[in-house]
Amino acid sequence: MTIGLAPPDKAESLNHSLTTWLCRLSAVAMFVVGVGYWIRLVGIEAGPLARFDLMPIWWKMAAPTLAVLYPVAGIGLWMTVGWGAVVWALIAIVEAVMYLGFPELFGSDLLRLGFHASGLSLLGILRLMAWRERRLARGY
Repeated sequence: MTIGLAPPDKAESLNHSLTTWLCRLSAVAMFVVGVGYWIRLVGIEAGPLARFDLMPIWWKMAAPTLAVLYPVAGIGLWMTVGWGAVVWALIAIVEAVMYLGFPELFGSDLLRLGFHASGLSLLGILRLMAWRERRLARGY
């Protein structure tokens, strides 16, 4: 028995479980996409962007950056630490600039941007609800 700490209520426990599941599922997706970028960089897949030395300069800047950021975000999200969501937001910003700002160079990957927008929105809503529940529990 802990002294001075109230047991978590059902809503807080559910919120924590949902946040953990969202982070872990997103982490798996981040690892998969990160491996995809590494496959592209080392030249395992065929195509015009198949190897780093064959890529145009704009992809030579974007692909290695995202190949590093995706697994880092995946690790942070799997551990459910705050910096994982921050790195995920950074990835979303980078890819939004790529796909919305320069579609003639990078193409248009609205499915990926939709994944970022929906996942980060859900995570924000869950964290806002957790903050509100803590605030109400304190009596504010």
